[in-house]
This record gives sequence, C-alpha cells and structure tokens, in this order.
Amino acid sequence: PLGGAGDPAAAMAASDVPMSPELEQVDGEIQDIFRALHNGFQKIDKMKDSNRQSKQLEELTGKMRECKRLIKEFDRVLKDEEKRNTSEVNKQLNDKKQFMIKELNSYVTMRKTYQSSLGNKRIELFDAGNDQVAEDNVQMASEMSNQQLIDSGMKQMDQTDQAIERSKMVVAQTVEVGAQTATTLTQQTDQMKRIGNELDSVHFSLKKASQMVKEIGRQVLSPCPYMSLFGICEETMAETCNICCRRLQLTNASWGFCF
Repeated sequence: PLGGAGDPAAAMAASDVPMSPELEQVDGEIQDIFRALHNGFQKIDKMKDSNRQSKQLEELTGKMRECKRLIKEFDRVLKDEEKRNTSEVNKQLNDKKQFMIKELNSYVTMRKTYQSSLGNKRIELFDAGNDQVAEDNVQMASEMSNQQLIDSGMKQMDQTDQAIERSKMVVAQTVEVGAQTATTLTQQTDQMKRIGNELDSVHFSLKKASQMVKEIGRQVLSPCPYMSLFGICEETMAETCNICCRRLQLTNASWGFCF
C-alpha cells in the first residue's frame, strides 16, 4: 500500500509527533494493526486457493474495522487534550490522524481490489471527509458463513413466494368481483327487458281503453244507445240510460219506449 505501516516514513512520523500517554497507547495499537494488514495482504498474494484468500480477507476486514474504531478513539482523545496542547502540536496530531485515515483507506482500496477478483460483494467502509471516519452501514457478504448465506437466501425465497401468493389472492378476488359484477349486470339487463315489456303492455292497455272510451262515446250519442250498451255491460245499463236521458232531455214516455 501507499505509505503503508511498513514504510520507514510512517514510523518516523509516528515517533516525531509529541503525544500524551493515552494517545501513544492508541497510536501503538493502530500501528500494530497497520503492520498486520501489511503482512496479511502479502500473504494473500502467495495464496492460490480462493477460499483461503476469502477467509484471509475476512480477517483483514475485521482488523480494518478495529482500526477504524481506534482512529475514532484517537480523534476523541485528541479533542479532549486540544486545549492543553499548543497549536503546533494540535496541527501535528491532526496531520497524523489524517495520515492514519489515508493509510487505512489505502488498505480498504486493496481489499476492494482483491474482493472484486474473488467475486465478492464490494462496499465502501470509510470516508475521510471532514476529518471523520464514516460509520459502517453494510454487512459484507464475505463475513457471513455458508449457512448464513443459505438461510438468507431461503428467507428471501420465502418472502418472494409469499408475495406471489398475495398477488394470486388479489387476482382471484378481482376475478370474483368481475364475475359478480357481470352477474349483476345480466340481472339488471333482464329486469330492464321485463320493465320494457310491461311498459308495452301498459301502452297497449291504454290504447285499448282509449278506443273503448271513444266507442262508448259514440254509442252514448247515438239515437238509441241503450240496447247497445246493454250488450256491452248489462250491469251498468240502467245508469247509462239515465245519463243518456238527461243529456237528450227525454220524457218519461220516451224512456219507456226506448227501454
């Protein structure tokens, strides 16, 4: 790696910066991890088996996570001691922190390169913006065991099957509602036809009644409508004759003759 822990310039930078005992302890742990990362990546280059390389990457990734935690701890202690240090010392310590962040990110880049060649899922672990190390928010697939990967895959398959079953239920309900709607429309169509037929019957009856009324009117106005009305409706003949007599102003004698 560029400026790696095995670089003499890095060791010199570590020894030239004045630090408190607490910072020295944290810095020493960080430098140990950098050396372990340096040696670990050299071992990967010598490995031929992809499974061993993947396992080695898992171990190195764990060390990088621990290094990230220590850099955050270094930054916390640095801020606590900032008021007690001179501005020059604070500048040197901040420069050292930035150097450690860049050093760690160089190993992250190496890990991504190896991981890409192994076909593993790639993620970005760190972000040096604003002198802060970003929080991890993604779990690497390489950190999961085979059983965990199988369980995760089975869980996703179960979720997919459940989603498919829900979709089938929605489709079945939609078809059922469509069938019910079609039945209702058919019933309403039949009902409208019956209403139309009934209206035709009513129209026919009204027409027939109108004709009968006209016929009765003609018979009432005839010279002697009583016998005709008797044939139409015997029960109402007397009343009809009385009406006719009043209208024609017949005498009692005429009434007897007509009857």
